[in-house]
Amino acid sequence: MKYGDVLWVDLPDRGGREQRGRRPAIIWQDLEAFSNLPTVLIIPLTAQMDTLRFAGTLPIQPSPENGLRAPSVALVFQLGACDVRRMGERLGQLDDTDLARVRELVMKLQKLS
Repeated sequence: MKYGDVLWVDLPDRGGREQRGRRPAIIWQDLEAFSNLPTVLIIPLTAQMDTLRFAGTLPIQPSPENGLRAPSVALVFQLGACDVRRMGERLGQLDDTDLARVRELVMKLQKLS
C-alpha cells in the first residue's frame, strides 16, 4: 500500500453524508514516512457520476493500471482518515496524469496553491 494506490476500503456509517460501505479509494498519504500511524488518509471513489455536480470532484476513467472496472468520481472533498484495518485488496495505482489532477484539486481545496 502506497501513495496513489487504489484499494478497496470498508468505510463505516458515520451518520452523515460521508461515503460508507465497501468502495475503492485512493491512498493519499506517504506510508513510508508515516508507517506507524493507525490511520491512513484516503480519497473515496464512487461510480455515481452525478456526484460530479459537486465542487471538489474529478472523473477517473478505468484502466488496467488503476484497476477500476467502471468510470468513477474521486470525492476529493471527502479526503479523510480511515483506520488501516479497513484497508482491503489493492486494485492498482493512479497514473501520473490522474495523480497530478487529484493533487492539484487537493491543493486548491486546502488553499495550498
